[in-house]
Amino acid sequence: MAIPPFQHFFLPFLSFISDGKEHALQELAEHLAKTFDLSQDDVNEVLPSGRQTRFRNRVAWTRTYLSKALLVESAGRGRFRIAQRGRELLATNPTKLDARSLQKYPEFLAFHQASTDDNAGNSAEEQVVAGETPEERLESSYQALRKELAQALLQQVLNASPAFFEQLVVDLLVAMGYGGSRGDAGKAVGQSGDEGIDGIIKEDRLGLDIIYLQAKRWQNPVGRPQVQAFVGSLVGKGAGKGVMLTTSRFSDDARQFVKHLQQKVVLIDGEELAALMIDFNVGVSATTQYVVKKIDLDYFGEE
Repeated sequence: MAIPPFQHFFLPFLSFISDGKEHALQELAEHLAKTFDLSQDDVNEVLPSGRQTRFRNRVAWTRTYLSKALLVESAGRGRFRIAQRGRELLATNPTKLDARSLQKYPEFLAFHQASTDDNAGNSAEEQVVAGETPEERLESSYQALRKELAQALLQQVLNASPAFFEQLVVDLLVAMGYGGSRGDAGKAVGQSGDEGIDGIIKEDRLGLDIIYLQAKRWQNPVGRPQVQAFVGSLVGKGAGKGVMLTTSRFSDDARQFVKHLQQKVVLIDGEELAALMIDFNVGVSATTQYVVKKIDLDYFGEE
């Protein structure tokens, strides 16, 4: 099943630690995974940033919310236990526990109001019922901005000249670590093709292997015949690796065709091209950066 909204974790989390013993977050993660019958794929699903799993993020934020309401207290060195307020809450036999329930505690209300004020465009009510953690909402906003940037970036590429597109492809491959220096790559890729480039580039700085390239600044889909022709040229040159780029997309037949080839052929469509340009800072520049930090629980642990 899909990972439930993190507020669904609140009550089973608090109930599990009602024994009064010290617990580590890993124990709670295992308990919650069993409680909600989550598969290994569910548990391993990562956030868009790829830096943390969605499940562990939601477990961690569950602890944060309960701690802010003073239902959970630190036991030092990354361990915690139920607080007196948490025992009192469970004694009322609640059937549901969410952020709205926690708003009766002034400490949580102060924390939650500050969080709401920092999320422009989201009302307090939206913050309460949200299924995502604050970190997930930040990532969702980032992904939306990135998608908008990628669309605008691809349009700029389509508006550029074929010569500029040739330069862009070389710049991108160099930024990704191919081709050695910009000068070496420019010399290696020298043959003009169909509104793009057809040439070779070093796979590494030492030039131990080469990669054949073909790039098409198209708006129509690139089909199997075009890809098959490119693969034919690789065979004719005795080459084993090739990269084909397009500003449009590849047909399903084209992608299926390259899956079982003896040669290693990578297809990069317009969406992937824009994503790589963003990731490797080609044609884009940073405007604002946000660093998300968390409490170092080991630092505050006293033994």
